[in-house]
Amino acid sequence: MPDRSFLNWPFFEDRHRDLAERLEAWCEANLPVAHDDIDAACRELVAMLGRDGWLKPTAVDPENPQPLDVRTLCITRETLARHDGLADFAFAMQGLGTGAISLFGNDAQKEWLRQTRTGKAISAFALSEPRSGSDVANMDMEARKTSKGYVLSGEKTWISNGGIADFYVVFARTGEAPGAKGLSAFLVPADTPGLSVAERLEVIAPHPLARLKFDNVEVPATAMIGKAGDGFRVAMSVLDVFRSTVGAAALGFARRALDESIKRASGRELFGAPMADLQMVQGHIADMALDVDAAALLVYRAAWTKDRGASRVTREAAMAKLYATDRAQAVIDKAVQLHGGDGVRCGHIVESLYREIRALRIYEGASDVQKVVIARQVLAGG
Repeated sequence: MPDRSFLNWPFFEDRHRDLAERLEAWCEANLPVAHDDIDAACRELVAMLGRDGWLKPTAVDPENPQPLDVRTLCITRETLARHDGLADFAFAMQGLGTGAISLFGNDAQKEWLRQTRTGKAISAFALSEPRSGSDVANMDMEARKTSKGYVLSGEKTWISNGGIADFYVVFARTGEAPGAKGLSAFLVPADTPGLSVAERLEVIAPHPLARLKFDNVEVPATAMIGKAGDGFRVAMSVLDVFRSTVGAAALGFARRALDESIKRASGRELFGAPMADLQMVQGHIADMALDVDAAALLVYRAAWTKDRGASRVTREAAMAKLYATDRAQAVIDKAVQLHGGDGVRCGHIVESLYREIRALRIYEGASDVQKVVIARQVLAGG
């Protein structure tokens, strides 16, 4: 049984504790799903999560718009990740893909949220490009204004849900000013003429990923999310909400690795005594537990701060994402070591965690970039 004592921390309300208990029971009954066909598995997970109401927190309710509750998002991601990394992915991408619409979309655009919140449509966030990953302000994709709206030309890559999404939130250069001030965001349905999947991308922990090509894709002016030139602000606002949740997913992976290591150490004998009696093993377990608790404090501090009404939590979210993902990597590496040969055996949960965690230190702001973000915030007194 994973440690649940953190739910008594003052960051949480009774509704969060109730959510954690109900979701835990749901995960035990429904996860993991078969991963033989990743696209089909993700579609199944989105449908299941939507059917049973777990996707509602990923986007605002068009009927009763309330701010996104980041603590709910984090608890959900942590719990899902502990049970099935692909379930966490399916949940997270529904939120990231619709974040711009929740925060800046008009009433017509928010109609999509009725479908994503119920699992009837899959969303995607198309920001990264072949030449500009972490350097968002340097993107090349162009949105040329016409009498009817805009024409989008260029490529996006490493797009999660690429190839299975029903629509994409796409960022492109509209040219109101140089650099970051000349970007805008658009809602583009997947069946729009000229939009194609140029390549499906395979990674060590399989997820639906693709490189997308936009060949003179025409969209109406009403496809723009927010105002022209506000694209960078839109993207950063979305990441400000969802970046801490990446740390929460890493925390879920780390908790599972710690739980598996405790079972391993308690149930295996070495040199005539339980493995858990060895001081070296105890040292590893202590380090893992310390990293898990420290990461949890940073993750839920960032989420609580945002939920309390802070306009930006750039520093807190960057710290949470950086520390939780880096330390989860260390926790899982120790788990592999404690499991010996089983830790690198294909199909073992620890081996799966080892592959799952690595990407979290790259996407939504690589660890090195988070250090730059944190330093700038500290130096600026933020």
